[in-house]
Amino acid sequence: MEKKKILRGTAIILMKDERKVLLGKRKGGHGAGTWAFPGGKLRYYENAWRGALRELEEETGLRGNNIKLIDTSPCAVTDDLFLGDGLHFETLYFRAKHLSGTPRVMEPEECYQWEWFRGGNLPRPLFLPLNNLIKQNYNPFKI
Repeated sequence: MEKKKILRGTAIILMKDERKVLLGKRKGGHGAGTWAFPGGKLRYYENAWRGALRELEEETGLRGNNIKLIDTSPCAVTDDLFLGDGLHFETLYFRAKHLSGTPRVMEPEECYQWEWFRGGNLPRPLFLPLNNLIKQNYNPFKI
């Protein structure tokens, strides 16, 4: 019998003025065509918030000097079952404030574009973990 594992993912909710968040349109793999926060799988022995910062830099080119991290412990967690792909993720979320810089598509094989959206006016369709976060009535702007 094959043992299935729960994978751990991390995402960073990057916020800027006027209550906007950064989302990328996913390309390829699970969730293709959906909008998501920057994030990905944690590496073995990697601290979760450092993993979120690593993913942010790898995906958008934004670094520590471009942002101010708000959380060093997860501000939210979702349990995400990608039934069609046979994947089970636990996603840990961290918030950060955008200070400077323009997000760029650094991994064109994984992302079409990065865009800022108002918290109450998100595009559709959303990536499953983000959908699950919204179902929890989570509001990243309540600090």
